[in-house]
Amino acid sequence: MKRKIIVISMITLDGVMQAPGGPEEDTSGGFKFGGWAAPNSDEVGNKIMEELMNPAEYLLGRKTFEIWEGYWPEHEDNWPGINDGTKFVMSRTREKSDWKNTVFLKNIAGIKKLKNSEGPDLQVWGSGKLVQQLLKNDLVDELWLIIHPLTLGKGKKLFDDGPIPAAFTLTKSTITPYGVIISNYKRAGEVETGTLGA
Repeated sequence: MKRKIIVISMITLDGVMQAPGGPEEDTSGGFKFGGWAAPNSDEVGNKIMEELMNPAEYLLGRKTFEIWEGYWPEHEDNWPGINDGTKFVMSRTREKSDWKNTVFLKNIAGIKKLKNSEGPDLQVWGSGKLVQQLLKNDLVDELWLIIHPLTLGKGKKLFDDGPIPAAFTLTKSTITPYGVIISNYKRAGEVETGTLGA
């Protein structure tokens, strides 16, 4: 049975996904709002995040991987199993890492081969450009969107670069006390159209 690719993304109402976790996470493009997710943190959201952070295998873009590579090897207490899970990294420039269980992939063909292999599902965290490529190539099986009640206007956006038309089914949804909407969507065939009220 082929692996599923599950994208997990914290986004704003206008789709910004850049640097939700901290001020210095990703300041590229002069981004000034790093850490925008922190004020909306609460027990309800944290419990769901803990479930999503169960041991897994990961598919990451290079930039997200390099942020992780500099942090998680020394902070595994905050994410048990992160160091043991295999990290598959899409990169045209890197071929090795000292972080154990890291495998580099060169292109979408490598991801397709990985997706069709035996093994656990693959979680994609952050990795905006990679997610856009996955959406363009119809490789996303599930989306976990953690939607925060704010707009930022500028910053890297999840759906910025033309995903294909695709239908999804909402399978789970939770609203936290701070108004964060956490929803799971599963890929569900083609887009259907019609006329409202007909």
